[in-house]
Amino acid sequence: MKEESAETAAETVLPDRPISPHPNFVTEAGLKALEFQLQEARKAYEAASAIEDINERRRQTAIPLRDARYFAERLRTAEVKPTPASSDIVAFGSTVTYCREDGRVQKYRIVGEDEADPKAGSISYVSPVAGLLMGKTVGDVVILGKEELEITAIE
Repeated sequence: MKEESAETAAETVLPDRPISPHPNFVTEAGLKALEFQLQEARKAYEAASAIEDINERRRQTAIPLRDARYFAERLRTAEVKPTPASSDIVAFGSTVTYCREDGRVQKYRIVGEDEADPKAGSISYVSPVAGLLMGKTVGDVVILGKEELEITAIE
């Protein structure tokens, strides 16, 4: 019995999600997404808290509780960055189109870490590509590894 209880307790104590050391810059949409994710984590925690079996309740509340702590901290430290006033220079919140040497054209919006989703067309401002693009203008070429990327549009 004691071994089972120890195992169950170990399953319910999850380490906190890592928090980035970078400033927590977000867009307006990113702030709303963090608020929504915190609400969802709290709802999941409340639902799991209703489970009668104490061991199962501990297991089921562990992840939502950890997520709620994470999103609460990310909201607390969020710094909303305004939409760039100009499309002359790549900045946080800009959407950048660039061509690769092999002819591929890629388009990404530069956003905060929690809202970045490359498959959906957004990358984190701390990503290597965004770091190279920030501060550049249309026609500039940056070097990523052994490849050149030419900026063709900024929105």
